[in-house]
Amino acid sequence: MAAAEQQPPPPEGCRPLSALLGGIAQAAYYGKAGITEELLRGQLYPEAAPEEFRALRAKMGGLLQSIASADMDLNQLEAFLTAQTKKQGGITSDQAAVIAKFWKNHRIKIRESLINQSRWDNVLKNMNWRVDMKSQSRHIDQINTPVAIVEMELGKNRQESEFLCLEFDEAKVNQMLKKLSEIEESMTLLTQTT
Repeated sequence: MAAAEQQPPPPEGCRPLSALLGGIAQAAYYGKAGITEELLRGQLYPEAAPEEFRALRAKMGGLLQSIASADMDLNQLEAFLTAQTKKQGGITSDQAAVIAKFWKNHRIKIRESLINQSRWDNVLKNMNWRVDMKSQSRHIDQINTPVAIVEMELGKNRQESEFLCLEFDEAKVNQMLKKLSEIEESMTLLTQTT
């Protein structure tokens, strides 16, 4: 009985550890400031001493950070967790299974959060377009000519968006398409492996 008390708090099933990983992810990746160490310990491991829980939380937080920063696929994750189970002071097989299941369910959301946190500038959130016919103009030769109206929503996550409305005549649309084609060619050249 004394040996069981010296180990990290034993989870009753996998729920407390899975919830701990969820709490760590909420605080680290989803910007939930209210998820504190005290809250997690009180809700998930109330019987654990603060030092024991702090060690468990630090270990799980470090593992999750390593997994997330490497954006591990399932094969990489399996190899990583196997190495962690064999390491002295590492994790148990049950803990590895919980971590693997958690990562499988949360990988995409955590990856998107990391990408959003690393962006400095606004991004294109949405774009709509339509083609209208000009019915009024200062110059009579511009009446009944088609124009493309492009509306773009720009912004960062959790911030108010800005809207940009552009109007293009046929020449400007062709010029824009030419520039976009040049961008596509440059990107293709950069991504091709030799």
